Amino acid sequence: MKKLKKEDIQQEVFDLYDDYAHNRLERRQFLKKLSLYAVGGITIPSLLSFIMPNYIDSILINSDDPRIDTKYITYDSPKGGGQIRGQLSKPMNTKKKLPGIIVVHENRGLNPYIEDVGRRAALEGFITLAPDALTPLGGYPGNDDDGRALQSKRDKNEMLEDFIAAYHYLKSHKDCTGQIGVVGFCFGGWIANMMAVKVPSLSAAVAYYGSQPSKDETALIKAPLMMHNASLDKRILDGWPAFEEALKEYHKKYEMFTYPDVNHGFHNNTTPRYDEAAATLSWQRTITFFKHNLK
Repeated sequence: MKKLKKEDIQQEVFDLYDDYAHNRLERRQFLKKLSLYAVGGITIPSLLSFIMPNYIDSILINSDDPRIDTKYITYDSPKGGGQIRGQLSKPMNTKKKLPGIIVVHENRGLNPYIEDVGRRAALEGFITLAPDALTPLGGYPGNDDDGRALQSKRDKNEMLEDFIAAYHYLKSHKDCTGQIGVVGFCFGGWIANMMAVKVPSLSAAVAYYGSQPSKDETALIKAPLMMHNASLDKRILDGWPAFEEALKEYHKKYEMFTYPDVNHGFHNNTTPRYDEAAATLSWQRTITFFKHNLK
């Protein structure tokens, strides 16, 4: 099987994967369309192997990293899914209270990449909680295909309540200062934006390629926002002009960065959509933003 490189893959393949990953294509349709690009020694299995997440080789901060204290907890989400499981992480041997960050997964549950992001943020001096909105259905099932199928069975507004409940859990945690931010990716980006709408006391929100609130919802936002978008992500960028107009009309505090020549999902280092330069810069901006706003 030919070992593929990113430059071997046409942009249309990334676009197909984006449609598949966001449930706009069923697997049979995805494979049929993908077969059109299996030419010149490139097979469908090699394309699938290349484009699907590789969690085993991509984790940056292991769960047993001695610099952080990581464990799983459950908290109550009475308006959402009931008892929700999440990964709680904080720097090891820190006696002072820390600002908090809720880390929100994509449309497939709490997979290893999002757990890793929670631990990365903890290393920066925060107490972090990465909930699994699939908990009521048994939790993240171990692969993203089944995770997407499970998450599609839950109501997105009930899942929003699960993450709002995570905010309240972390805000009252004995090791937290009560200053809480949220960062979310894809579906989680929408959650981050909507938590800014629904939680007046939220200190900051960062949305990676997330869908935008309506104009009326935008009027309710109190927290400063940071948004990271990909120049090749037409679906998300199409909603930006109306959102920006509303942000300006209501005098909201925000920053938006569009990273050139990158795809939706560019921060996720487990797939070939990952772009190291954009991921690194956006994460530096995110951490600086949180350190400024979660004082």
